Amino acid sequence: MVKAPLAGSVLLGTAPIRRASLHDEIVLRLREMILTGSLPAGNRVPEAHLCETLGISRTPLREALKVLASEGLIELRPNRGSVVAEIDATAVQAMFEIMESFEEMIGVLACRRASDAELRDIDDLHQSLKELHRTNDLAGYFHANQTIHLRIMEAAHNPVLVPIYEGLSIKIRRARYMANYDAMRWRESLDEHEKLNAALQNRDASRLAVLLREHMRVTGEAVIKALDAPDEELRNTV
Repeated sequence: MVKAPLAGSVLLGTAPIRRASLHDEIVLRLREMILTGSLPAGNRVPEAHLCETLGISRTPLREALKVLASEGLIELRPNRGSVVAEIDATAVQAMFEIMESFEEMIGVLACRRASDAELRDIDDLHQSLKELHRTNDLAGYFHANQTIHLRIMEAAHNPVLVPIYEGLSIKIRRARYMANYDAMRWRESLDEHEKLNAALQNRDASRLAVLLREHMRVTGEAVIKALDAPDEELRNTV
C-alpha cells in the first residue's frame, strides 16, 4: 500500500528554523506543507501552532503567508485569519494543457542543448527514482520526480521559460501530488520515466517531445480524476 507522508514530520517542515534567511525559509517550509497536504485545502492556517513549532514570531509568519497568497496557495481573510486555498479543478486542467506544450518544447531543446554532465545528473536522479519506488517511498519519489522535470527544463537553457514553468509548476504541484497516491498510476509514472530518460540520454528530440507531452497529458487526467473522486474512493486507492 502506498503511504502518504505523515503530517508533522521533519520532511514537511515542522523542525525549528535556524537558517539566516528567515523569510525565504518560512515561505519554503509553509509552501511544502501546503503542497504535500500537511496543511489541507480549506483549513484555517494554525498560526499559533506554526509559530511555536517553527520557532518564529507572528510577523515573519504573516509576511510569508502574503507571498503564498500571491501564489494562490493561501486566502487572506481580514480579521478571520488565513485559509489554505481550495484546489480549482478547472484551473488545474487548463494549466496542464499549457504544460503539455511547454514539456514538448523543453524535450526538443534539452536534447539539443544539454551538456553531457547534465545528462549524467538526470540519469543519476532517474536511478534514485527507481529505488524510491522499490522501497515504497512516496514522498521521496514525488520530490525526485519533480526534480527530474526541473533538471530537464534547466537543460533546455531558455532563461525566459524558467520563471513561467516554475510558476505553473507551483500552482499545479499540490494537485499533482494527489495523482501519485494511486498505486497503479505510480507504477505507470515510473514506466513513463524509463522511456523519457532513455530518449533523453540518446538525445532523441522528437521522441522525447512526444513522450513528455503524453506524460503530462496522462498525469493531468489522473490529477483531475483524483480531484473529482469522493474522499472515500480516494482513500481506498492509497
